[in-house]
Amino acid sequence: MPQQPPIRSTPQRPSRPDASMSLLTNVMDHSLDDGYAEAAARKKAAGDGGLPRTLRAKLGLAVGLVLAALVVTVGAAQARVAAPVVAKEREELIDRIDRETEAADKLEENVDKLRDDVSAQQRAALKESGHSDQADLVSVLSGAAEVHGPGVKLVVDDAKEASSGGDGNPRETSGFSDTGRVRDRDMQRVVNGLWESGAEAVSINGQRLTALSAIRAAGDAILVDNKPLVPPYTVLAVGDGKRLSTRFQDSADGLYLHALQENYGIRTAISVESDLKLPAAPSVIVRTAQPRTEKGTS
Repeated sequence: MPQQPPIRSTPQRPSRPDASMSLLTNVMDHSLDDGYAEAAARKKAAGDGGLPRTLRAKLGLAVGLVLAALVVTVGAAQARVAAPVVAKEREELIDRIDRETEAADKLEENVDKLRDDVSAQQRAALKESGHSDQADLVSVLSGAAEVHGPGVKLVVDDAKEASSGGDGNPRETSGFSDTGRVRDRDMQRVVNGLWESGAEAVSINGQRLTALSAIRAAGDAILVDNKPLVPPYTVLAVGDGKRLSTRFQDSADGLYLHALQENYGIRTAISVESDLKLPAAPSVIVRTAQPRTEKGTS
């Protein structure tokens, strides 16, 4: 039988160490401090030290340090000297503000007093003109006199959770940024509905309305005669209580208020009251006047 050639094994090449491992080993064995030390030694041998070597350079450095210290010292001294002056000026300014505020408060009080005097004179003039019954009626209709009697109490308030309306919402397109908020247009319809239903005198949150009163909006606030009101809005109307309540709720404005309650969550409550007290209007503006003539004179 032929003999098979012997099988020779191929020698394995020795594995080389990883280059990255050798780099890490070199970094760990040779610290960078050696390099810094060698560079410092070369710089020292060359005569290039960190501090000036000549007397002139040393004097220049000393002068610079002295000037810097002098600037810092002078600045601190000036700040210390100016501090009492600034504090004194601040106290004087505060005292001046307090005096001016007190003077403005006194002027406002005088204006209110004069306004009350003018209103009292106007109410007295209304009572003196014409017959007694006619004068009383004119005083009530003009808002110049206080009124008390039976009527209705209507409370209108915003929804508990006001939400913005969707696209095409009529309240949103009319300028309503929040469909759950009571707006000036709503209060206008409420007041006009009460007048049409037979109210003799109306007030909102203690603000007496007259024939010249205006209900407007300033941002999200409702103004009655330029005075801002906050919800809930309490509307008092003097008149025949039961009849006034029924006629208002059946009117177009009452149905409009009911629709706001059903569709937008605006809260309303109406009740018949046996005795309501409405204050007089803060001021009565006379737009027209006629001269009085004695009887028998042409």
